[in-house]
Amino acid sequence: MNSLVYLRNNEAVCSSLQVAEKFGMRHDNVLRAIDDLLKSLLNFEEREKMFIASKRKAADRQYHRMYLMNRDGFSLLVMGFTGKEALEWKLNYIKAFNQMESIIQEKSTQDWVETRKAGKLTRKAEADTIKNLVEYAKGQGSQHADKLYMTYSKLANKMSGISKRDEATVTQLNNLSLMEHIILCVIASGIAEGKHYKEIYQDCKKRLETVKDLACLDQSA
Repeated sequence: MNSLVYLRNNEAVCSSLQVAEKFGMRHDNVLRAIDDLLKSLLNFEEREKMFIASKRKAADRQYHRMYLMNRDGFSLLVMGFTGKEALEWKLNYIKAFNQMESIIQEKSTQDWVETRKAGKLTRKAEADTIKNLVEYAKGQGSQHADKLYMTYSKLANKMSGISKRDEATVTQLNNLSLMEHIILCVIASGIAEGKHYKEIYQDCKKRLETVKDLACLDQSA
């Protein structure tokens, strides 16, 4: 859900490209609709905050224009979109904007700041352990050991339900710190036992899946 809306300069925004995709429209038609709106809003001082000109790199490797829009811009754009599926996507976007704006508010609290700071310390300890794993894996013949940093980072994020750490809630950040602590412990133990680096990864994955399931049970209780 949060993939519909993301942070830009601490504001929730979505892209014209994704709006076109979700609402089943051609992107050039969406761009034209936004261009028309901007012409109608010439005397409205907030218009540049509602629709922000941007670019994207397309499959042809060329940069094509698109727009980012905040909640107000999105609301104006899709106001005339009709149909059952259009209504469903409007509701999905409203929910996504609400979730992101809730995260923005939470990020301003001292609790979030301290949790994020503590998480960075855990992340550093995990990175130091993975550094040892990289050398260990190279010794076992791995040709892509340097990718282990990204591999374990993606694993921890996925198990914590996080796509971007700066867009995470306090609960998600706490879960992430727990996952990263487990990872560093399992890696250290696996190296000490002389396990293959691929087996160590599978051990981490199994342990995190168990913890994830327990966390889900606690949250639903």
